[in-house]
Amino acid sequence: CNLTGWWENDLGSKMQVFKVSNDGTFSGEYHTTVSSAKKPIQPSPLIGSQHLDEDGQCTFGFTVNWKKFSDSTAVFVGQCFNEDDGKEVLHTSWLLREKVDSETDDWKSTR
Repeated sequence: CNLTGWWENDLGSKMQVFKVSNDGTFSGEYHTTVSSAKKPIQPSPLIGSQHLDEDGQCTFGFTVNWKKFSDSTAVFVGQCFNEDDGKEVLHTSWLLREKVDSETDDWKSTR
């Protein structure tokens, strides 16, 4: 699976991976369409790592720092699958950590 290029999810958010190095590390930008922040959404930097596998159905993970418009950080993990028609599809799960004002509010900080 070649992660380099543009990817779009079911909600219209887009990710651009600039280049995957020989050791599997990559960087890019995430263009989300979903946010609870009060500031306008902006493209956000991402950095990640891909497990390069011989069968092409690799696992990967990346972190997005929403620092341009939000006090939160998200981590994504996933796997690339090659469908019967040759199309590459990514399946991911994510966690988002929002900044809270106190330790007692920690319980509501992660989605």
